[in-house]
Amino acid sequence: MVNDPIGDMLIQIKNAALAKKGSLELPYSKLKKALADVLLAEGYIVSAQKTGVDPKANLKIGVKYAEGQSVITDVKRISKPGLRWYVGKSDIPTVVGGMGIAILSTPLGLMTGKEAKKRGVGGELLCKIW
Repeated sequence: MVNDPIGDMLIQIKNAALAKKGSLELPYSKLKKALADVLLAEGYIVSAQKTGVDPKANLKIGVKYAEGQSVITDVKRISKPGLRWYVGKSDIPTVVGGMGIAILSTPLGLMTGKEAKKRGVGGELLCKIW
């Protein structure tokens, strides 16, 4: 049993990228799909689709490469099940001088730190990706 499904998802994507895999499948959840949609919109993955039917549905994610290298250099899980990390709209961090993204869970749904600042909302800082 996985205690941190978001952390597990991020590490699986990173490991698939380092192993030069084209895609990976992991158990489906609405939160994982929302996170994958943010990564897709920001250009860190090439696809994210639900396969199968509930309750055995999976999420198939296509890993993105540029010139033979993975677009994702590293991921860092910030808010964990044992220690939640919340930030206000003025405390949202920049990642690697603006070269990466922070992903937040806000009352308006999952979004990047840049979008959360623009909308004037804070939330739970899930992870940083660069």
